[in-house]
Amino acid sequence: MRCTLSLAICALRAALALAIPLQAQDNAGAAQSSGATAKNVGVVKSISGNSLVLKSDAGPEITVTVADGARLLRMAAGQTDLKSAATITLADLQVGDRMLVRGRSGDNGAITASTIVVMKQSDVAQKQQHDREDWQKRGAGGIVSTIDSAAGSFTVSVTPTLSVVVKTTKDTSFLRYAANSVKFSEAQKGTIDQIKTGDQLRARGARSADGKELTAEEVISGTFRNIAGTISSIDAANNTITVKDLLAKKSVVIKFNSDSQLRKLSPQMAQRLAFFLKGGAQAAQSGAPAGGQTPASAAPAGNNAPSARPGGAPDFQQMLSRIPAVTLADLQKEDAVMVVATQGTASGEVTAITLLGGVEPVLTASPNGMSAAALFSGWNLGAPGGDAGPQ
Repeated sequence: MRCTLSLAICALRAALALAIPLQAQDNAGAAQSSGATAKNVGVVKSISGNSLVLKSDAGPEITVTVADGARLLRMAAGQTDLKSAATITLADLQVGDRMLVRGRSGDNGAITASTIVVMKQSDVAQKQQHDREDWQKRGAGGIVSTIDSAAGSFTVSVTPTLSVVVKTTKDTSFLRYAANSVKFSEAQKGTIDQIKTGDQLRARGARSADGKELTAEEVISGTFRNIAGTISSIDAANNTITVKDLLAKKSVVIKFNSDSQLRKLSPQMAQRLAFFLKGGAQAAQSGAPAGGQTPASAAPAGNNAPSARPGGAPDFQQMLSRIPAVTLADLQKEDAVMVVATQGTASGEVTAITLLGGVEPVLTASPNGMSAAALFSGWNLGAPGGDAGPQ
């Protein structure tokens, strides 16, 4: 089963497939005698009497009529079967609830529902908040630098001076970001052999005391293109910019769409990030301990200074997540930018997933852009549990 929705909705689908209650099976059987069986997943947009409008995850809005005798069940967030699901009534449904509907198909895609499995909006939000906190507490992310296939482990560069060894077991679950998206909600089930050197990877699990190893319960990875350089031209009419890419040593046309995220560092924050990049390089050259540790007397002051991770490395992801959004109109020719983009088309054009402006000091501290790419890698990925809520 492809996990193209949030994990919670995949659980809904699995539960319905594996454990449809007897009464629901009877209703479904009766429905099949007068029309084809239909099934859909989405969010409740409106409710009127025994009818509701479902905004399906596939896009279209669907009219659902709740049949007399239909079975309505409430599934708790994280629950994977219907054995302990609570029976509810039509009056318990609310706008914003997520549900899986099964019943008889009608005109224009309408469904007369015999079974409805509901996950309340409040339950989904609570589960997502818990997942976000757990990924922050027990997670690590960065660029895959080496792979030990025999051991099933990966070395991940979290920052220019900190690497974490991610170990997997037979119980580790794998997800793979979609080719043109870093949204966790659009990730699909993956396998360990899909992961390649240079991929961006996040893992959640038990960390060692020194923070240098993580035994993964879950791993999500993806292949994206990192671009760092200066803007040579802007085409507002076509929503594109051309960037002189330091990494590829050539110009690249970058297209923006409604899903592209654009943010810009303040001069103060850019200087702080450049400080940590320079400090990491100096530590490596002088033989100082790795891990991104910086003496307290040398660290930049202020509330925007990065907080520490386990192992001593600054938590750049939390700091960067607070950067305000900008638009294409806020960019100018000769601005320095860093971009995470799709792999691109045959013509060479790529689509921006995330753009970060105001990075002149950062690129100066990392002339070839590689250290900076490692620095921003974890932030560029959609947060697990954080972007799959009801729309």
